[in-house]
Amino acid sequence: MSNLKQLSAHFDPTDLEWRIQQMGWKDGKPWAMVLTYVTNRAVMNRLDDVCGPENWQNTYSVQPDHAIECGIGIRCADGWVWKFDAAEATDIEAIKGGRSGAMKRAAVQWGIGRYLYNLDTCFALCSLESPQPQEKQLWHKHYDKAEKKGFFWKIPNLPAWAFPGKEK
Repeated sequence: MSNLKQLSAHFDPTDLEWRIQQMGWKDGKPWAMVLTYVTNRAVMNRLDDVCGPENWQNTYSVQPDHAIECGIGIRCADGWVWKFDAAEATDIEAIKGGRSGAMKRAAVQWGIGRYLYNLDTCFALCSLESPQPQEKQLWHKHYDKAEKKGFFWKIPNLPAWAFPGKEK
């Protein structure tokens, strides 16, 4: 059987995504507090790599409050061990997003991506100006419906301890 401690290995930054958690305007300039999370595909790849595709499975159920619960089972020496968590349906692609969110949360129960909760509060570099063509892939566009205007934000750099091979 595989070493399940490998599930908690740090991810390559290409397996991470960022989103704005909170944002606003100060003196006519945008600011954005952002958070990072591991992609659902990276979770599945990690489970395949560490456990083998035949030694893990997942299941979903809809809870009374319309939350979607996911369980991830891993075959261990004494049989299947299950860990569960839930997430709400999302605004975009509600069911798919809810299932993805629930699976990522269940994965944290196994230690997958849990280290990301130790990141300090991150603020993105924001600009009203479009980035230069050679830097476009580093920036995201956000439209603020309340202010009726858009801005660009750049993904923060991860701290050195959050890269692969820097696990405690």
